[in-house]
Amino acid sequence: MTIGPKRRWWPRLLLGALAVTVVALAVFWSTISSYATTGTSYGARVACSCRYAGGRTLSDCAKDFEPGMELVSLSEDAKAKNVTARFALMFSQTATYKEGWGCVLEPWK
Repeated sequence: MTIGPKRRWWPRLLLGALAVTVVALAVFWSTISSYATTGTSYGARVACSCRYAGGRTLSDCAKDFEPGMELVSLSEDAKAKNVTARFALMFSQTATYKEGWGCVLEPWK
């Protein structure tokens, strides 16, 4: 009696998990995008105000973030006096310090 080739279950499991992930992203993309845009806008504005109005370092300003914002990264352009917040390499927002106005967000695109 011959036994057929051993069936591998892990490729099917991996393909199924990938399909579920793609469907979930498609269904919830609008919500994910909205939260990411709001989070990066908040992060840029708070960090810019902390950095240029408060005079603190950018790494110290990240401590002011709300819980759950650990994935938002910050960078600054000291010459332009702006701070950019990024999430997942896809969403970003920049806030620029303007004398007399404070930190102003760049228009959303």
